[in-house]
Amino acid sequence: MIERYEVPELADGIWSDRARFERWMQIQLTVMEVMEEEGLIPRGISASARAKASFDPARVLEIEQEVHHDVIAFLTELGDKIGKVESRYLHLGMTSSDMLDTALGMQLRDSAVLITKKMKELRVILADQASAHKMTVMVGRTHGIHAEPITLGMKLAVWYAEIGRHITRLKSATTGISVGKLSGAVGTYAHLSPQIEEKVCSRLGLKPAPVSTQIVQRDRHAHFLSVLAGVGASLEKFAVEIRNLQRTEIDELHEPFGKKQKGSSAMPHKRNPIICERVSGMARILRANAHAAMENVALWNERDISHSSVERVIFPDSTQLLFYMLSRMLVVIKGLDVNKKKISRNLECTNGLIYSQGVMLAMVRKGLDRLQAYRLVQNAAVNSWRTRQSFMDELLQDREVARWLDASEIRLLFSPGSYLRWIDGIYERLGLISKASAARSDG
Repeated sequence: MIERYEVPELADGIWSDRARFERWMQIQLTVMEVMEEEGLIPRGISASARAKASFDPARVLEIEQEVHHDVIAFLTELGDKIGKVESRYLHLGMTSSDMLDTALGMQLRDSAVLITKKMKELRVILADQASAHKMTVMVGRTHGIHAEPITLGMKLAVWYAEIGRHITRLKSATTGISVGKLSGAVGTYAHLSPQIEEKVCSRLGLKPAPVSTQIVQRDRHAHFLSVLAGVGASLEKFAVEIRNLQRTEIDELHEPFGKKQKGSSAMPHKRNPIICERVSGMARILRANAHAAMENVALWNERDISHSSVERVIFPDSTQLLFYMLSRMLVVIKGLDVNKKKISRNLECTNGLIYSQGVMLAMVRKGLDRLQAYRLVQNAAVNSWRTRQSFMDELLQDREVARWLDASEIRLLFSPGSYLRWIDGIYERLGLISKASAARSDG
């Protein structure tokens, strides 16, 4: 089944035409309210306008088809609703971008709140799973080749820490885009004062941009979308790892698979990692959108309009995509199917080669030159791999190795315990359990 990625809270509450126009109306009415307080328009005008303010989104779009200007279309419709007297003071001293960029700051801020909440939920699930699999011993792989023992919990703890870093980054990026401006056509406050801007932005939950041109500068937005793309890249990293470990010959992890779910129209046995594959694909769109946002930074002089058409796509798409990706990865991590039997079999499939470094270092500690120890262990490892004989047996039969390690010492080296003795310390350093509890209470 193909799922829509649109999330109702985001699509309907933030990025729909109605949601956008509602923010525009809120800005216009707030400006009138502050101007009245400053004695710039007659008393009672803002209250009267607010009492009658409304709009028909369809009518706004209909007018736009005639005038080819979205802001003029909206102001025409809103002006008709509030009446001739009140509409005289609508948009007074403002330029289109005063409203558009201030509303955009509100939309991105509100999107970030929902995304951050979902990231915290994912962090809690990662903490739970990292704790549950703290000592689920498995083979670690580098370059796709068996390396040394780790635990599944450690793998998940790495992801947990990574999401925590992204939450910090998103908080900073959200502050950067939670700004508005009423500085006019070229940023000089020719028709509205900075004091009015400060009051309006404060009432809208924003800070005024300290300096602007006709627009809020797009480095802020490029940074924000880069952070979203970074979160997406990490989600893709998690997804790729699960996809890799779900391969038939590895068979260690599987994403959830429903009782009535089908994997293939042709092959009934298939159980494909479709959620993780979907996440991987969507991450590419986030990166492309971040690149487009970077291209929007350089505009002509105090402003051109080349960024506008791009932003109508990349902002709603990136925020909704990431929210959806987080929601799906929550399902995957929470319902992760762990094949402990196959994990154990895979741990031993090299007949003990994964303990080679421990053997080498044990001989070095006894006084053997490291390069000589490396040569001895490597030779035994090559013979073990070629003959499929136990690596331990190869070492026990090697006379040169026997000069440095006796049989009991060799046997003690073939256990994952010594490789995992610092796991409690790693978890303690992460503060993983306490942070999981805190994250749960935050939600």
